[in-house]
Amino acid sequence: MKSRHTRPPFVRAAAAALFLLLAAQAAAAKDTWTSVRSQNFLLVGNASEKEIRQVATRLEQFRYVFTQLFPKVNFNTPVPTTVVVFKNDSAYKPFKPLADGRVVEVAGYFQSGQDVNYITLTPERASGAENPYGTIYHEFTHLLVNNSTGAGEAPPWFNEGLAEYYSTFAIEDDRKVYLGRLVNYHLQLLRDQKLIPLSQLFAVTHYSLERNKHDVRSLFYAESWALVHYLILGNDGKRLPQLGEFLTLTKKGMPTDEAFRRAFQTDTEGMEKELRKYVQAYSFIGKVATFEHPLVFDAQMTSAPLTDAEAEAYLGDLLLHINRPDDAAVRLQHALELDPANVLARTSLGMARLRQKRDAEAIVHLHEAAAASANNYLPHYYYAYALSKQGAVEGGFVPGYPPDRAAEMRASLRKAISLRPDFPESYYLLSWVNLVTGENIAEGVQLIRQAIALAPGDQRYSLVLAQLYLRQDKIEEARRLAELLSREGSDPGLRATAQSVLASINNYDEQLKKYKAEREAFEKGEPKLVVRDEDEEKGSKEAEAPGPQKSDDERVAEAMAQAIRDALRRPQAGETRLQGVLTKIECGPKGLVFVFKAGERTLRLSAAGFGGLHIVSFSQEAGGELTCGPRKAETPSVVTFRAAPDAKAKTDGTLVALEFVPANFQLKQ
Repeated sequence: MKSRHTRPPFVRAAAAALFLLLAAQAAAAKDTWTSVRSQNFLLVGNASEKEIRQVATRLEQFRYVFTQLFPKVNFNTPVPTTVVVFKNDSAYKPFKPLADGRVVEVAGYFQSGQDVNYITLTPERASGAENPYGTIYHEFTHLLVNNSTGAGEAPPWFNEGLAEYYSTFAIEDDRKVYLGRLVNYHLQLLRDQKLIPLSQLFAVTHYSLERNKHDVRSLFYAESWALVHYLILGNDGKRLPQLGEFLTLTKKGMPTDEAFRRAFQTDTEGMEKELRKYVQAYSFIGKVATFEHPLVFDAQMTSAPLTDAEAEAYLGDLLLHINRPDDAAVRLQHALELDPANVLARTSLGMARLRQKRDAEAIVHLHEAAAASANNYLPHYYYAYALSKQGAVEGGFVPGYPPDRAAEMRASLRKAISLRPDFPESYYLLSWVNLVTGENIAEGVQLIRQAIALAPGDQRYSLVLAQLYLRQDKIEEARRLAELLSREGSDPGLRATAQSVLASINNYDEQLKKYKAEREAFEKGEPKLVVRDEDEEKGSKEAEAPGPQKSDDERVAEAMAQAIRDALRRPQAGETRLQGVLTKIECGPKGLVFVFKAGERTLRLSAAGFGGLHIVSFSQEAGGELTCGPRKAETPSVVTFRAAPDAKAKTDGTLVALEFVPANFQLKQ
């Protein structure tokens, strides 16, 4: 008789758990996923088609009503918005945001992105749960406002106040619209606390708002809501046209204070009195508008079933956009197992690998996705984006692109533009390639202007335009943009970068003016030899010493050289300056190393990146991009550096300034 082997209890338990897991996956796989495309949204979900269409209708109704407030403003959004509608909260929970590793219990959320925006929600409403549409309307208002404003961006009080005003949007019978309904917690706060002076309210930036304490932020939101409520509905709506004018002036880049005075024909003190009276009177009244015809959009919608692979691809891409790349990769790999030809899954997996710093895998996936995409612009854009990140050093600085990679990026981006001419990121990245390589600067300006025209609220574009203007020696245009962004940039990182660019512009302008003044003086036959203070006595004696008379050309050349010496950055305490040639730039994960030959001496000088260096060129021959690797031609240069503290250091010191000079230049230290 054959013996019967009995499985240990833990094996049986594991098998049971595996069975339950597979059963759960099988049950999930049986979900019916549907896509619905409306005029302005793509919706996907495992809710019923009827429920998905209802969500589409509400979003289209909101967008239509919102755009009627300022009919002269273009609120088109070139970045598409995808809405994921989950059948219930249980299906929704795995795709909610995380905070400190824990799921954030939300009824709905809006996740903006440079390539796609996501809205998520479920029609299922638990008892006592918040209305998901309030948050969605609030954030969608931000999207519409930010995309319609110019380089200065809408001020926070207006942006947040309008978003709060529209967060209470409601509609009955597809015709009766409720706007500006009361927000009770705002009213209570305004009754209990003293109003913030409008001069302070208007001075709040997005950065300072985030740094304020919760109670201060709450009062800011409440007062901003009250002010916008008054400007739209108070005083019989007489201020509403002025609010539209204010938005128009802000879009043109006019400073907020000036735009406010010009649009509302009053100063902050006058408006503050009006607002205080409005709040103290407790006269907040909402607006009810009844449209002649129902706001229905169902006839414009199309629907189609989704495969399991397509559903997994959308879910994986959603996880990627809420900054969960590891979870996203699992979903996306599963989607590709179900359908290896799924371009969305392949593209999104490539971007997930890029987030995971698995760059080689990322580029392989994105190259395959681009090769398989005859009609989809995103794989071509993402492939170029991944290539643009190769060789980036610490801090995200890109020292340059090899010619073959630059050509490949350009080809991929031009393909993306041909497939989707209204997607601004393709123009932005292509202009950036031109900026980094130093080639086709005029084309770069045209490209970035196109990006700004499509998405005027994205301040990154204006910062690149400022740098391109500097390459064209359009100093004032570059300075104006950099000053605006350094003052009113919404992101602290962008403001810091703008301040650095502004410092570079001012320094370059100062040195250039000195150089041009000397050159023009000698070309007019009015040479005046200028010597440095520390060399004045020696220089005077040399000038007076008898000897052969120099020709006019020689005197002009010497004067030009002296003008360059005067324009060079002077060494500070603890710094050394040498003349020689730049032979190579080594790029690594910890920064850059500049290899420099001064006579028989070879120096290796380190730098974190290009951003903090003083780099000026006084020679047309020294043009060209700064790229990793050996220089095509050794470049005559003057370097200023701080020597390493001891001989054990890996480099000879830290580079401070790199100044390119003509081949016949002599420093005469």
